[in-house]
Amino acid sequence: MLAFAAGITLLYFGRIFFITVAVACIIAFLLDPVVTAFVKLRLPRPVASFIVCTIALLILYLIGLGLYTQFSGFADDLPNYSQRMNDIVDNIATRADQFEKRTYQVVIPKRFQDTPPAPALQPAENGRKRKAAKAPEPLVEPPPTIPEVRIHPEPTPIFTYLYSYVRSFYDVLLMASFIPFLVYFMLSWRDHMRRSFLYLFSGPGRQVAGKSWEGVANMVRAYVIGNFMLGVLLSVLSSLFFVSIRLPYWPLIGPLSGFLSLVPYVGLPMAVLPPMLAGLIVRGYAQPTIYVMIAVVISVLHLVAMNLLYPKLVGSRVHLNPLVVTVALMFWGTLWGGIGLLLAIPITAAIKAVCDNVTSLHGYAKLLGD
Repeated sequence: MLAFAAGITLLYFGRIFFITVAVACIIAFLLDPVVTAFVKLRLPRPVASFIVCTIALLILYLIGLGLYTQFSGFADDLPNYSQRMNDIVDNIATRADQFEKRTYQVVIPKRFQDTPPAPALQPAENGRKRKAAKAPEPLVEPPPTIPEVRIHPEPTPIFTYLYSYVRSFYDVLLMASFIPFLVYFMLSWRDHMRRSFLYLFSGPGRQVAGKSWEGVANMVRAYVIGNFMLGVLLSVLSSLFFVSIRLPYWPLIGPLSGFLSLVPYVGLPMAVLPPMLAGLIVRGYAQPTIYVMIAVVISVLHLVAMNLLYPKLVGSRVHLNPLVVTVALMFWGTLWGGIGLLLAIPITAAIKAVCDNVTSLHGYAKLLGD
């Protein structure tokens, strides 16, 4: 129990480090078949790894450039968005006021609606005048006031403000900058690391360790590629629908809605939110019918993808039962936050892949499996 508690504590306080290593391992498992293909063309593995990593970074740069272009256009339309939001709020307030008045007319009887307010009661007169006025009270001089002393705090230097702002992101940015280097060295030194890892075991344990290594790699590739294919399909279908209704910024909203739909449990509301917000910019979207149609179409795509396509593309390779998936999402989400929700299933599936290949852990594999 102490070792288990110490492990959880280490995972929590070292979450940035472990998240960085986990993300780098997943990317390395994904790119390894491409590097192997280049090695078959008689390229040295370090050169092949460098070429593959460069291509991956170039693709990420192009995707980021496209997102930046869309976001910059969206930033230019923020005044229109604000005006549209004010109009919608005013419209809702007006309708709420009208609804309140109609409810008042229906609930309150009509004889009580037009009743004028009763006049204020006048105090009764005694009928006689006061014989003599009261003597004025003597003036009492107020005690001398002590001047208030105000302590003005020293102004915060701009350097301190910037340091406190950047400090919250420093660790994340620092660890993220190591990911390309980790991926490159994992790919270029894969054979050496694999041999060194297998030398840690002897006899039949070495074969089990090799199978576990391959099982984890195959599972991670199947999970990520299956989710990516499903996200691309949802993105294409969502983008076509957004184009048909003339939704602005559909190249950004379509992929965003498609991939957000894959987030476990909260994917549906997250997928509906971006097109709803984008529709607020267009003044032609004044009727609530268009928003209902967006919600219905996104919901149908989400339900079809998660109930029909997800089990075939992803579930058939992961083999985790729903209870284990839910507990894993709760556990890793509590430890690592939002990124823990994304890494919970591949980490749990990797643990199951190890248990599948170790004879003494077959019971745990059956407990985790479907």
